[in-house]
Amino acid sequence: MGMAAANSRKSLGLIFRVRLPFHSAALTLTSSYYSILTHSNSRSKVNVVETQYQFLQSVRDQCKARAFRNLDHALHLFDTMLHMRPLPSIVDFNQLLGVIARMKYYSEVITLIKQMESLGISPDDYTLNTLINCFCHLNRVDFGFSVLARILKLGYQPDCITLNTLVKGLCLQGNLAGAVRLVVEMEKKGYKPDVITYGTMINCLCKIGETGEAIRLLRNMEEENFELNVVLYNTIIDNLCKDRLVTEALNLLSDMMSKGIQPDLVTYNSLIQGLCNFGRWKEATTLFKEMEQRKILPNLRTFNILVDTLCKEGMLTEANEVFDVMIQKGIEPDIVTYNSLIDGYCMQNKIDDAVKAFNMMVERGCLPDLFSYNILINGYCKNKRIDEAMHLFHEMSNRGMIPNVVTYNTLIGGFCRVGRPHGAVELFRKMQGYGQHPNPQTYAILLDGLCKNNHFDEAMTLFQDMEDKKLDRDIVIYNILINGLCNARKLTTARELFYSLPTKGLQPNVWTYNIMIKGLCQEGLIDEASKLLEKMDENGCSPDDCTYNTIIQGLLQQNETSKAMELVKIMVDKGFSANATIAYMLVDLLSANPGDKALQELLQ
Repeated sequence: MGMAAANSRKSLGLIFRVRLPFHSAALTLTSSYYSILTHSNSRSKVNVVETQYQFLQSVRDQCKARAFRNLDHALHLFDTMLHMRPLPSIVDFNQLLGVIARMKYYSEVITLIKQMESLGISPDDYTLNTLINCFCHLNRVDFGFSVLARILKLGYQPDCITLNTLVKGLCLQGNLAGAVRLVVEMEKKGYKPDVITYGTMINCLCKIGETGEAIRLLRNMEEENFELNVVLYNTIIDNLCKDRLVTEALNLLSDMMSKGIQPDLVTYNSLIQGLCNFGRWKEATTLFKEMEQRKILPNLRTFNILVDTLCKEGMLTEANEVFDVMIQKGIEPDIVTYNSLIDGYCMQNKIDDAVKAFNMMVERGCLPDLFSYNILINGYCKNKRIDEAMHLFHEMSNRGMIPNVVTYNTLIGGFCRVGRPHGAVELFRKMQGYGQHPNPQTYAILLDGLCKNNHFDEAMTLFQDMEDKKLDRDIVIYNILINGLCNARKLTTARELFYSLPTKGLQPNVWTYNIMIKGLCQEGLIDEASKLLEKMDENGCSPDDCTYNTIIQGLLQQNETSKAMELVKIMVDKGFSANATIAYMLVDLLSANPGDKALQELLQ
């Protein structure tokens, strides 16, 4: 309990002086109650009883209406009750404890119950059930079971609420096996699990990815003639959709409806989301029409799912139609709706339309968030409009919005894309000055930009900075640097870096090998490139179509026709195809050697 509440018990005078924010009626009654306590005549005793009754009635009313603004309000009422003489009944204390528990102040409830007991107020079965619930929410199911033992010792009979609370506690801990054992024990002792018990377990199974087990439990409920409801089905349908099992979710919908259980908005939203996630938007549209026919009104989430999917599918006209429909139906678009539209326009490189959607959002009183700015900044950067992206960056900063690492990464990449690497480096430094830490992607973007703009000295300095700071450097960082060095014909440095990878605890991947093979072929070192191809298989890294095409092109350029032909056959046998460059080179070779039957067969 807070210090204010603890200190308030030192004297009645102190309680009277403390100003806590709570219901004015309760304040009046509490003040009256304490003023009457200072008198001892018979009339005062009558007043005490009347005032106590009025106060407790006020507390009961507030508990029913849940009219508590904060914890201090509830604690002050509880404190007042503890000082009443005679003490209120346990029922009144239970009501207040229940409200505090619903406010999720579980530790406070446990403290208050201990305090009650220290004053000789004996808890009943309701109090102890509340205590079990609090322990379970605090992830101390073991203490919950201790309270269960106490319930039995006191001669109370645990009910379904007691046992369901413990089942839920075990499930919250992820101890499903323990929950199942408890249910079995319940049945042995004559406590038949109810729909809440099974619902709790189904929800838990779905959360830990055991959807199949959840369905089996649902089937068991059917066999035992439980009255199933839409909530149980919704839990499983939603999880099936998240598990990419949308067809199975639709089958469960049919099964549910065949039992006379009608789907609700939650059912349709889960299924529409599941269908949209896999591009099955036509089926999603059919479901949307079906729910309207059933007089189930779509909500904001329904429209957001459709708008987002249509935008990702590039169907911006249809997305705008849905947007117009939701406004006609009186559903005001939110930040999610607008962000989907802005992102959709940006993906189609319709940056001016994206800006219009952004401005419309502001005009309609929906303030853009960091994600809104990041989407639009990315759109500008993709279209090489870096100055406008920076203008937006300054605008968001002026509005008190703190750019995140995604914002900086996007802009750094944007500067590099338009050939302004110094602007990227400057922003990189400012980013750190503002307390935003670069992530591995930041370094990768900047390294790549510096290399592509032939700023190798700065790239190597940045790389050295990473090494000095002992930052996590994965193979991607090395691939970028090796590729840049090879493109700049700095093969010696690239080779040294490549062969140093094992000493750094890194294994080259297929992209690393392809970069080096291409670099070696560019320098005419075809034998070394061929050896590297052999090493790939030895090191458990299978060549891909790019590997074969690169080295075949190098062999043909070096007039190593027979070796090239052998590799072409190997490549084709592995299911890969020659690229356009190789095909043209082979056709030219056949033109120069029209009688080459082997080449004719290969081209056929």
